[in-house]
Amino acid sequence: MTLSIPDASMPEVTLAILVAPGYMPVDIIGMHTMFGMLPKVNLHLVWRNTDELTGTPAFPTRPTTSFADCPRDVDILFAGAVPPAVFQDEETLEFLADRGGRARWVAASCTGALLLGAAGLIKGYRATTNFQATHLLEHYGATHQAGNVVEDRNRITAGPATGGFEIAFRLIQDIYGDDLAREAILQAEYAPEPLFDVGSVALAGPELTARARAHIRPLTEELERVVLG
Repeated sequence: MTLSIPDASMPEVTLAILVAPGYMPVDIIGMHTMFGMLPKVNLHLVWRNTDELTGTPAFPTRPTTSFADCPRDVDILFAGAVPPAVFQDEETLEFLADRGGRARWVAASCTGALLLGAAGLIKGYRATTNFQATHLLEHYGATHQAGNVVEDRNRITAGPATGGFEIAFRLIQDIYGDDLAREAILQAEYAPEPLFDVGSVALAGPELTARARAHIRPLTEELERVVLG
């Protein structure tokens, strides 16, 4: 399925989305889907090689493009959450720093924003990430700003799981214009109506927030050990 726009009127766009063993598909699926529906988009799921890997939870994935074969110049570089070990992978960080240094947009959802930080791509920028990890942004020289999506020059980051969709809509607006962004939102029927209105720390309140933090604390502590050393 593609959006009903004549190919001749569309610019070519190159999108590189990082995948890795243990990555979170929920963070990238919005970007992958919305841009994948558009004609003349060269979409790359990038990892060090094209061997099958498994996302979390139990999501078999085959990268389409290796770091070496990824185009040197990409319009959009995008990352979602990955395991803390990837933050210490020099090949990954070098790839992100190289492509991100020339990309039209550098984007991330959830703790993908921190991975961009590890690659030196958010220093001096306003950014956000998952609420469990916003305190780590300053370690990479970024300033945390509240909001589902935070845009600062050509850096755009999101905290919630819906952030991949919301970033995609914003970048479609930038590249293709308001009309196509509206159509993309409609095609996705993007009108969230959560069962309970507790989808942020402010809405959830202290008791539910504390419980949520406690449940994920082992992963947060592992991330802190890697980021803070």
